[in-house]
Amino acid sequence: MIIYKVGIYAIFIKVYTSSKGGVSMPIQFRNYTKQPGITEDYHKVRDFFIRLGYAEFTYTRWDWMATHGYLDKSAVGKIGIWEDDKQIVGVATYDCQLGDAFCLTLPEYSYLKKDMLLYAKDNLSKDEKFGVVISDTDLKFQDIAANLGFIATCQKESDAIFYLDKTSTEYSLPDGFHITTMKETFDPYQYLRVLWKGFNHELDGEGDFQFSNEKELACKEEMIRPNVDLNLKVAAVAPDGNFAAYCGMWYDPEAGYAVIEPVATDPQYRKMGLGKAVVLEGIRRVGELGAKTALVGSSQQFYYSIGLRPFSTSTIWREK
Repeated sequence: MIIYKVGIYAIFIKVYTSSKGGVSMPIQFRNYTKQPGITEDYHKVRDFFIRLGYAEFTYTRWDWMATHGYLDKSAVGKIGIWEDDKQIVGVATYDCQLGDAFCLTLPEYSYLKKDMLLYAKDNLSKDEKFGVVISDTDLKFQDIAANLGFIATCQKESDAIFYLDKTSTEYSLPDGFHITTMKETFDPYQYLRVLWKGFNHELDGEGDFQFSNEKELACKEEMIRPNVDLNLKVAAVAPDGNFAAYCGMWYDPEAGYAVIEPVATDPQYRKMGLGKAVVLEGIRRVGELGAKTALVGSSQQFYYSIGLRPFSTSTIWREK
């Protein structure tokens, strides 16, 4: 038994071994680097998610989180990593903010999940609140969580899927509107403005969008970096030059599937087919690059109405 300490936290983790080439080697635990952003560890964990394939936490979710303005940068060093012969085989992480965790392993290392959950509980909680996201098809992990005193809640995460060989990507635009990308029109102001309006911050009483040098720099850090293709960041432009709708697309040929994130439409321009247009344009573009499917983390009727289908669900489990 080894005690791993992270800050004021400590956890007891069994020493597991694997056999490669007839040599028995222990599974090694370590923490992710304390440095946020695009680091060597960022690339190593991303490679793990690519090898893992589709799961409740995808490679694009990791990409989106890595330079997201909402990321709790002070906590990245708490992310747990399990390695076999210096290759990552398991990751316990949060998504931008502490509180809910994800414990993911390559299939042959699923026996690590009990210790991963114990680690996550002690290190990835927030204000003594903690949940773990478990795929509804991962019955073994559900058993582990239940035996540790966790119960399923009504809180769900859902993914929907678009099959490019089954559904058309055709769309139309109202007169005076056109499509652009952040490659053609890199405009942090317009990008942040349409997200602010599209996610209803003004409608919810948070005030008008305010731009600043700090926000511009944060946007550039988010966009101008590895594994971001600006040709896949699609906007519908209104006649007055403002972004009316936006869709971010992510695609890596090694993974084989694309992910849609985020999507927003300015309330002034809703019910005009602009959200549909930017999403389908993004899907069309990843299709040209070789993608066969595109996923979105949502169960909203909007996505089903434009051709996506229910695909997978996960549940947040919490202690009784």
